[in-house]
Amino acid sequence: MPPEPTEKEALFWEPEGDEGAVRCGLCAHRCQIREGKRGLCEVRENRGGRLFALAYGRLLAMNADPIEKKPLCHFQPGSLSMSIASAGCNLQCAWCQNHGMSEAVRRSGGRIAGELVRPEAVVAAAEAEGCASISYTYSEPTIHYEHDKDVGILARRAGLRNVFVTNGIMTAEVARDAAGSFLDAANVDLKAMRAETYRKLCKGPQEAVLDSIRALHEGGVWVEVTTLVIPGLNDDEGELADAARFLLSVSASLPWHLSRFHPDNRWREAPPTPVATLRRAREIGLEAGLHHVYTGNVWGDEGEHTYCPACGAIAIRRHGFSSSPSGIRGGRCVRCGAGIAGVGLP
Repeated sequence: MPPEPTEKEALFWEPEGDEGAVRCGLCAHRCQIREGKRGLCEVRENRGGRLFALAYGRLLAMNADPIEKKPLCHFQPGSLSMSIASAGCNLQCAWCQNHGMSEAVRRSGGRIAGELVRPEAVVAAAEAEGCASISYTYSEPTIHYEHDKDVGILARRAGLRNVFVTNGIMTAEVARDAAGSFLDAANVDLKAMRAETYRKLCKGPQEAVLDSIRALHEGGVWVEVTTLVIPGLNDDEGELADAARFLLSVSASLPWHLSRFHPDNRWREAPPTPVATLRRAREIGLEAGLHHVYTGNVWGDEGEHTYCPACGAIAIRRHGFSSSPSGIRGGRCVRCGAGIAGVGLP
C-alpha cells in the first residue's frame, strides 16, 4: 500500500535481518519494527521493509506563544514563537499535562488525527504573526523529526529560529543532525535523576536525556532544562542536588526551570508542589553554582526574574509570560556591566 499524502519515508532507520524488520535510530528506544508494525511512538510504521513517518505534517496545534511559555528565559526574551504539535510520544509519563496530544494515538486505537499543514505554510503563518521562531512543542517533537526538519530549514532561510521542547529521548546522531542543520534552542525536560523513575514511570532510559542535554549544548544549541517537581517523586534534596551538579558539569550558565506540579492525567495522588519546596530547590541549584535557576508556575515569585550572576541585580523582571528587560542592555547588566549568557538578549 503506497503512503498517504500526509506520510513520508522516515529518516534514521536501517534494515535488520532477513525478514523485513527495520531498526529505528530516531530515539533512544531504537525500536526493532517488524513488517506492518509500529514503533513505541505509534507514529512510525514498517511497510514492506521501509519505515514511514505516519503523521507527517498532521498538526493538532499551531498558535503563537510567548517564548517564555516554552519556557525559555535566555533565548529571544519578549518574542513570540509559532508553536506546532502533532500526536504521539515516545514516553508514557502518568502526569503528562499535554496527554490529550501525547496519548492521542494510543487512545484512538492507532488513528492519527491532525490537519495537514505543509512546511511552507507553517513558516508563512509564523511570519504573519510576527514570530521570531518556530517551536516544536506540546507533544514530543523528536518523533516527528521529518516534518520538523523540513519546517526548520525553511524557517532558517526566512530568518526565523527553531526551538525544540523535548523530553530528550533522542539518539546522539539525531541531536547532532538537528544542531548542525536547523535547531537553535531547546528546553529539555529532566524528569528525575533516578534511572528507576524513568524506567518504571516514564518507560524510557534516563541516561539518554543526560546525553542529549550535553550533546545539544556541545553542538551549539542554546539549552535550558525544566524539572517538574513532584511531591514524593523527585523532590528529595539529594536528588535535586544531583541534578544541579549534572547541569553544572555541562555549564554554569545553563538555566534550570523548577516548575510547580498540579495533579493531572493518571497521577493524582500527589498534591500540588508547595511553593516552599520550589524555593528550596532553587536554593539548591544556586548553591551548587548554577547562575540562573527559575521557579515556574508560580507567578509573582522572585524566582521568575533573571538576575545578574555577578552583582545580583535584576536584569529581566518577569511576571508569568511577560518580561521587562530594564536591567540589561546589549546582553550586559546595566548596574555592573557583566555579561549575561543567552541568545538575542536585549
